[in-house]
Amino acid sequence: MIANLIDYLSDRLPTVTKVCYAVMAFIVFWSMSVDTSHAHTWAEKMIPGFWSLFGLASCAIVIMVARWYGKSGIQTREDYYDN
Repeated sequence: MIANLIDYLSDRLPTVTKVCYAVMAFIVFWSMSVDTSHAHTWAEKMIPGFWSLFGLASCAIVIMVARWYGKSGIQTREDYYDN
């Protein structure tokens, strides 16, 4: 079932990309329209879309750390179990 979904989405990759960009734009717009008079930090008050940017940066950092960790020895060659 999941393989069918992956095939379906990969066949329609431009549409999936456009939908993802639209969702991200909506989230940024939504976060810029939220009332910030009760914000807890300076960043929340002064940086439009702070939490959207924070989430994007955090996700990128997690991916970079995971890739580094994987390449530092946790991943093996593709033919590791062939011997």
